[in-house]
Amino acid sequence: MPHTLFIQNWSILLKLAVFTKNKTNPAYAGARLGADRAAQRYGVQALHFVPQEPDSVAQQIELIDEALALKPDAFVISPVHPTKINSAIQRVHQAAIPIVALVSPIESVPCVSFVNSDDYNLALEIAGYLYQKMSEKGKVLIISGHVDSSTSLDRLRGFHDAARAFPNITLIDTVIGDYVRPTAYVNSKKWFAANEETQIDACLVANDIMALGVIDALRETHRNALVVGVNAIPEAIPALKNGSLLATADFNAMRMAYLATEIAIRHLRGESMPRRVQLPVEIINRDNIHQYDLPYEDRSTPTLDEVLART
Repeated sequence: MPHTLFIQNWSILLKLAVFTKNKTNPAYAGARLGADRAAQRYGVQALHFVPQEPDSVAQQIELIDEALALKPDAFVISPVHPTKINSAIQRVHQAAIPIVALVSPIESVPCVSFVNSDDYNLALEIAGYLYQKMSEKGKVLIISGHVDSSTSLDRLRGFHDAARAFPNITLIDTVIGDYVRPTAYVNSKKWFAANEETQIDACLVANDIMALGVIDALRETHRNALVVGVNAIPEAIPALKNGSLLATADFNAMRMAYLATEIAIRHLRGESMPRRVQLPVEIINRDNIHQYDLPYEDRSTPTLDEVLART
């Protein structure tokens, strides 16, 4: 017992700098909640740093330097770009502050661990699910995320590779949605208006918040199409219930941030941590929606030991 009390008293002195990409994607609101939940469990302080401009490289670099001035014990970070923040990440490494990456990898310096979902396989499976529901034929419009995002690039690759197994599926175009609902709404609505004579059977959307914008655009342009997304965010559940969203794939940023924060804390305590933790792909539809029909505050966050025991 005295040893346990010592660890708890020591841990409360720890301060973690937690970086998420934006305030517009609800998945990252879940991520911040997950980091806070792990920090509270271990009695440490989580300081959040979020660009005001979504996915801004310049602002994330400024925030990294701001956090460095506070001398945190560890960084838990989802980088907004695979290479453009490297100079700032190098400064963190030079300060001998351990880094745990989540969602997108950091390759310019050694990291304690990287926690993510396999974006390629996640996209491969949700696309394959959609193509099968289309009876393996028809025309599909892709709505992708930010052009510089590693998750977007991997998901696009998965969407296209899945189509190769379905010769009667045609991917007719890609609309950029930037992982933002208004952008996806405006750009998809423009595409529908400019291509009035083009049949659309389905929209393959790289995240749920964009999918909701696409559903709005489809309704306002009087088109009918199947829509799938990625994330399983609480905001998507009503659309799954009413059938306007066919399915989504669970990209659990809340769980990733919990695990990344737990790994950072346990690393600081001297424990050996896995270099990579990857969450499994799960397709969510009306048949298994019950476990996701909850706000983030009520969703579960398994511990690292529980996750590793299942894999």
